[in-house]
Amino acid sequence: MRVVVLMFGTVGWGSLSETERGSYYAQHRAFADAVDQRPGCRLVGGNALTGGADATMVRFAGAHQAVTQGPYAGATDQLGGYYEVEAPATGDVLELVRHLPSSYTIEIRPVLDSA
Repeated sequence: MRVVVLMFGTVGWGSLSETERGSYYAQHRAFADAVDQRPGCRLVGGNALTGGADATMVRFAGAHQAVTQGPYAGATDQLGGYYEVEAPATGDVLELVRHLPSSYTIEIRPVLDSA
């Protein structure tokens, strides 16, 4: 199965000290290493995302397209990044995400095979 691990948080990257950033980097490396070492698991990809203030929201109402700059509806938690992981079962991913920073709210969502 393939899943996307979505990482939400309230802490802005710019507000972290170099030491705190180093800790976050170390935890992300630990996650990637744990995925690589777990049988049947593979890290497909992932990236950090810029803040919600950089987002462009697009909504459609019939033929009309509404474009809004900035985060969605004043959400306090912002999507900060994602990983795409192949794993035998959701339970494997639940164990792996323990390596990520505990300040995150994590959403694990299966990827639909649309081919």
